[in-house]
Amino acid sequence: MKRNNQSIQFFKTTLGVALLITLFSRCNSSEGNASGQKAASPSVPTVETFSLEKGLLSTEIQIPGELFSFQQVDLYAHETSFVKKLYVDVGSEVKEGQLLVSLDAPEIRSRLAGAESRWKSQESVYKASKASYDRLLETSKTPGTISPNDLDQAHARMSSDYDQLQAAKASYREVTNSLDYLEVRAPFSGVITARNINPGAYVGPSGRGSEHPLFTLQEQKHLRLVVSVPEAYTSYLLQNDEVQFRVKALPQSTFKATVKRQARALDVRLRAERVEMDVYNNDKKLMPGMVADVTIPLPARDSTFIVPKSAVINTAEGVFVIRITDGKAERVAIKPGRSAEGKTEIFGALNVNDKIVTTGSEEIRDGAAVAAAKN
Repeated sequence: MKRNNQSIQFFKTTLGVALLITLFSRCNSSEGNASGQKAASPSVPTVETFSLEKGLLSTEIQIPGELFSFQQVDLYAHETSFVKKLYVDVGSEVKEGQLLVSLDAPEIRSRLAGAESRWKSQESVYKASKASYDRLLETSKTPGTISPNDLDQAHARMSSDYDQLQAAKASYREVTNSLDYLEVRAPFSGVITARNINPGAYVGPSGRGSEHPLFTLQEQKHLRLVVSVPEAYTSYLLQNDEVQFRVKALPQSTFKATVKRQARALDVRLRAERVEMDVYNNDKKLMPGMVADVTIPLPARDSTFIVPKSAVINTAEGVFVIRITDGKAERVAIKPGRSAEGKTEIFGALNVNDKIVTTGSEEIRDGAAVAAAKN
């Protein structure tokens, strides 16, 4: 009886071990199958997307500029002469037509006296020839007294003397005008910014008596602000647009200028357009020659596609955004525009409501399967 009990106990122990081995084998088999299935079916990556929309992006650029007087002229003596008297100096504010300097040229006065003498002499000759012709004309009314040839010759002499008289008058006026040039007057209102003469100085036209001008006159209440706008931004700046600028001498002050003149051509060296703006400087805080830090607004004129900067992928192959179409990634070539506040203008073969990946990556290949998730 005791032996039978031992046999039964051994049988149970053996059966339990066999069951455990079987269960362990099945578990391993199930785990292996699950692992194989998982390796055979990789998961599809999920990316954040947004719907493409059009918008207006306004930006601004900072470029240097320079202030110039609206008008500036170097004044020279028209005639070779000597400085007689000065009426202004550096810093003098003058009005249009105001006398700046009087000059003296004795030889011009001598020429004037000679011209006047020739004029009076020729006038006497003309009066004599005219009187002679008038007498012959009156006498010729009696038939047979004066031949037609004599009358024609008298008329020719009178006409010649008249022409000589007119030439003498013109010569006299020319010398008189030269006397007028001995008074140099301001051609416009402004400020004298340079003076290169003293009383008694020998002066004359540029290159003939004067190496330097008598004065330099600048209009300072009206200035020109000149900037060179890069080619990429020339289409954003229009006539009468207003810009702001600052100068180093007055860092706490902001000034305004209005676009008035555009070259409509690019400087071949700078690849930029010359733009001139009007600045009214009635308080004279600004000076010609100052360098300005100009802020030019670039407002959007037409709506364009606007995307986050993170959506743009810049690679050696080109610039792209990734569009999701039917669960597939598609690289779309674009041209980026302006950027501001984390957003960028883009131009390309895109449509409104296209699904664009918010954060583009080179790891997302063209044609790869992806799952789109809205941002």
